Amino acid sequence: MDSTASPGYTTISNHIIAEVRRNRLSNQKALFTLRRLMPGEVIADFSAGTISSEPTYLTVQVSDDKHITLQPEFLQYINHSCEPNVFFDTTLMQLVALREINPDEELVFFYPSSEWEMTQSFQCHCGSNNCLGEIKGAAFLSNEIIPQYRLTDFIQSRPAKRKAKKVA
Repeated sequence: MDSTASPGYTTISNHIIAEVRRNRLSNQKALFTLRRLMPGEVIADFSAGTISSEPTYLTVQVSDDKHITLQPEFLQYINHSCEPNVFFDTTLMQLVALREINPDEELVFFYPSSEWEMTQSFQCHCGSNNCLGEIKGAAFLSNEIIPQYRLTDFIQSRPAKRKAKKVA
């Protein structure tokens, strides 16, 4: 089915609060909200589909040796941005709006907000004026960058360890 609200995208699946859509040019999947969301609003509760001691590009880190896949599964299509509009609260297991989000807007989060050292770093092309370029995880963020983002309780507990690491 085609999405008339987002030209260039095809709707893959509908989940009442959001739709997974595929970009017709890049084939990349993304999650788009279907309604207005307000700052602080809980968008969805989530749980651990699987728990692993090793990270993958699909897991979210919740402790030093605990990485989870997200349930409901459609939340895995929330992509990265250096200007996020949602946050995965891994203590309360809730997806939360960081600012007002309009209907048909892509939901995006800041990957280092929940990942200490990412298993697959990548070059970000989010288009934000504050784009950080290479995304490797919170361990590699400078002291100037950290306060600009909401971080999970696990990542916030790591600053002393982060300071000891060389920041690239």
